[in-house]
Amino acid sequence: MNTMFCTTRPRILILGGGWVGQDVAALMHGAGYEVWISTTSLDKVTMFESLGYHGVHIDFDGELKGEIALPDSVDFVLNSVPATSRNTAEVLDSRFRNVECLLQRIVFKKHIFLSSIGVYPDKDGLYDEEWTGELDKRLLGAEQIMKTLPVTLVYRLGGLFGKERIFAKYFGGRVCQSGEQPANFIHLEDVSALIKLGFESLPPPDIYNIVAPMHPTKKEVILASASKYGLLLPSGFDPLANHQKVVSGQKIIDRLKYSYKYPSPLDF
Repeated sequence: MNTMFCTTRPRILILGGGWVGQDVAALMHGAGYEVWISTTSLDKVTMFESLGYHGVHIDFDGELKGEIALPDSVDFVLNSVPATSRNTAEVLDSRFRNVECLLQRIVFKKHIFLSSIGVYPDKDGLYDEEWTGELDKRLLGAEQIMKTLPVTLVYRLGGLFGKERIFAKYFGGRVCQSGEQPANFIHLEDVSALIKLGFESLPPPDIYNIVAPMHPTKKEVILASASKYGLLLPSGFDPLANHQKVVSGQKIIDRLKYSYKYPSPLDF
């Protein structure tokens, strides 16, 4: 295997060409990076090629057969393969063992794995990266597999919004039962910016919560976004699920001296 890094044009490999992966691909390509991006969709491979990226078809839930056309070395790896608490522990273990196997074949300078603040319990409390209570075993298991790889940063993302994802869209004409909960959200533009800055400036290994610094109630966010975008309001608010879970993203703000483009979900 050739372990030399590209010395002329920096190179990034993005595993998972979903919403975040595509936005980061555009950002890094615009910054002069050679972009390699994986997807489970053959149609997306064609689309990525048309944008000037190297599209690669990989399904990490299947058996990784034969040779996969990837470079021997890249500067950075963004691991955007989905890890959600909706999946079983067995599915996540198999998926990320496959990711681990693939990345063991490649030389890279830094790896960012996108996890979720769903790893923290849905209970009253303030949760930061030093919290030592019980975590979701499925998401934690995926993180632990990825942390066995060298030079890894784990980003635990808050609820993702921005562009066509508008919080009020999901409650139009419906009863909202979580309106009194604090919003632990993050805008896509801030996620992509923090990924790029993390590659450039953060020493691994480490874990960071990626959450906007302000936490209005979800009801306030729904009313603000419905007004801003002319969307249908909920038919009512019935606060059955009102736990006060607040996830702090202060650590990465302090490390990078980062100013959020969207510090409050009321402005998404």
